[in-house]
Parts: sequence; structure tokens; C-alpha cells
Amino acid sequence: CQQQGKTIAEVVMLNELTWNTELTVRTRLLEVADVMRRCIINGCTHEGVLPGGYLVQRRAPSLFRKMNELASTERSDLWPMIYAFAVSEENACGGRVVTAPTNGAAGIVPAVLQYYRNFTLSASDEGVVDFLLTAAAIGMLYKMNASISGAEVGCQGEVGVACSMAAGAYCAVLGGTLAQVENAAEIGMEHHLGLTCDPVGGLVQIPCVERNGVAAEKAIKIAQLALMESGEHKVSLDKVIATMYRTGLDMHNTYKETSLGGLALTVGVPAC
Repeated sequence: CQQQGKTIAEVVMLNELTWNTELTVRTRLLEVADVMRRCIINGCTHEGVLPGGYLVQRRAPSLFRKMNELASTERSDLWPMIYAFAVSEENACGGRVVTAPTNGAAGIVPAVLQYYRNFTLSASDEGVVDFLLTAAAIGMLYKMNASISGAEVGCQGEVGVACSMAAGAYCAVLGGTLAQVENAAEIGMEHHLGLTCDPVGGLVQIPCVERNGVAAEKAIKIAQLALMESGEHKVSLDKVIATMYRTGLDMHNTYKETSLGGLALTVGVPAC
């Protein structure tokens, strides 16, 4: 990006033009964004209990109603969490989601993107496209140089990567420099290092739904923090990706999507 004098989104777009026209790429990205938006709407309106026998209540609809009852300026910082809950609960019910980068972490990127759309005065379709292109670039770095599989590296490879993608992308569409975007993406992963994947009963419910919500909130704050500083930092994104992968390889297999440890063992009967 520095060599070409381009943003991350512009470089990714140029890469996509190898296969498709710019109109096709933009149209497709806006379609993906619309699926994300509709998933949030569905998740905020569908009441009920998540399937699987644990009787986990869908929380997004009630939280959505409570937030709408507040003045528009009150607790707006909670919207990303509610959006992420909505998507995660749709995923848990077999609804239509966008893997970003996985189904288990599907709530984070859509939540932060929707927050950008709803609470940024300068939000536009161009910003939506840039957001998704930037998030994709960050996700590809993890996919190529480490892993996005909870079964291989734990939930740091799913929720951690999604937080990193969302933080960097949000920073970019708010006008962040290359250094600030890279810093945001790095912080997003650094504070998810070692995160285990221990779904209760093998279901993407506990702790997955809340974990998506908390990571979406963190991504917003991380981007805002990065924008307040110069982008200079000691730990590079490359280094944190390498660290995440090594940490995942060191992690006991019990904590890699087996439901044989952690909360899965404490709260529910392990799924075999």
C-alpha cells in the first residue's frame, strides 16, 4: 500500500479486478452487506428459544426493544453488542448468515459495519465497500499465515480474527492511516490471544453469542483508540498473527472445539 500510494481497500479491489469488473465486485459486496443487515433485522425480531436442549432464550429482540425505548443518545455504545447477538442467535438457529470469517464469529463484522452505517454521519455505500474490502484483506492474512479454525487454534482464530478484521475495517472507513488501521487490527487480536473454544454442548450458543457481542464492542473502541494515536506501536500485525498461530498449536486439544473442557465441562455435559 505504501509503495503504490493506495489504501488497503484499493489494493484489494485491484486484485479482484483480475477476475471481475469493478461494478461486479461492488455489487456483490453490497449484496453481502445487505445479507448482513437483514440477518441483524431477523435476529432482532425473531423471539424464542435457541434449539439444542439448553433452553437458551434469544436475547436480541428484548434488548432491541429496550434500546429503542431509550433516548437516541443513551447507551448507543451497546448497539454493536445487540447487533452481534442478533446475528449469532440467527446462526445458532440455522438462519442465513455471512461467514466472517467463520459462522461461530459471524456476528462481529456485521455488527460493526451496521454501527458504522447507523451512527456515522458520513456513512455511504462507498464506505461499506471499503469496510468489507479492508476486513477481507485482514482476514486473508490470518487465513494464509495462521488459521481461522477453532478446531486448530481455539476461538482466538475465530472471534479474535473477526475482532481484528472489524477493528481495522472500522478504523479505515473513519479515515485512519495505514499505520492506524494496522495498529487497530493488531490490538484486536493481541487481546484475544489464548482464547479457547469451549462451546457448551457443542452448540454455538454459550459462550459464543456473548463472546461475539463483547468482541464487537471491543472492535469499536479499539478503532477509536487507534485513531487517537499515530499508529506507531511495538507489536506488528504480522507478529501477532504468528504469535496467535504458535499459541494455538500449544493449546491443549481439549480447548479446540471439542466441548470437553472449559465452560463446556463446567456448565453442561460434554458433546462427544
